Amino acid sequence: IHTTIERRGFSCLKHFIFGPPKLRPDLMNERDMVFCLAASPLNNNQPLHIRVLQTIYRKLTGSKFDCARYGSHWEDIGFQGNDPATDLRSVGILSLLQILHLVSDARYSALARDIYSLSTHETQNFPFCIMGINMTRVALLTLREGSLNKECNRQSEVLSPFNDLYVSIYFHLYRLWKSGQKTIADTGFVLKDVEDLAKKSPKTLLDNLRSHVESCKKKEVGSVEGVMNFMDVCAEEQ
Repeated sequence: IHTTIERRGFSCLKHFIFGPPKLRPDLMNERDMVFCLAASPLNNNQPLHIRVLQTIYRKLTGSKFDCARYGSHWEDIGFQGNDPATDLRSVGILSLLQILHLVSDARYSALARDIYSLSTHETQNFPFCIMGINMTRVALLTLREGSLNKECNRQSEVLSPFNDLYVSIYFHLYRLWKSGQKTIADTGFVLKDVEDLAKKSPKTLLDNLRSHVESCKKKEVGSVEGVMNFMDVCAEEQ
């Protein structure tokens, strides 16, 4: 398991002078855990693994019941076949945990619905979970490059900023895909754009996500206040 990129010669010197800060020593075990999760496959003998998978299905489809471990229903949420485990070989259980984070965290639930809705669009559709696996791959590359070190040091943890980076990467892809009228044929170009920005400036992605979340909060507050004002007017008229 390679948690960092080995650099030699001029590349090493350039990274030392101009590269990101080193990760604090007390955070290295948490960083290593992230890579260990990426190397851990879905285990049918671990009930928690199956529950994570089924929870993702319920959150996305609105189903009130746990689905079968195998079956074509997994294609409904963007896996390639009857067994999601076959799609997780490159990033392991980590990808499922990050998809779960996206669909379960109250801050991102509306965004998750928007992304999933776009993934089922008649012409702009894409496999939601497969794309999510690619977002985990990009997030891991960013972490391995050390580009997220500054944010991890600032928050004194790795997992939380890493998961938020994942969401911010998916949000960036969503905006590119929707605004650019992208289709599945554009996948390679969009992923290259997303990967380049993630490694170059994860802070930009995180800031964009925070701005989006704050904007959504203000809209919700404004909507609630509008309803309350309307109710007050109605009460006065009565």
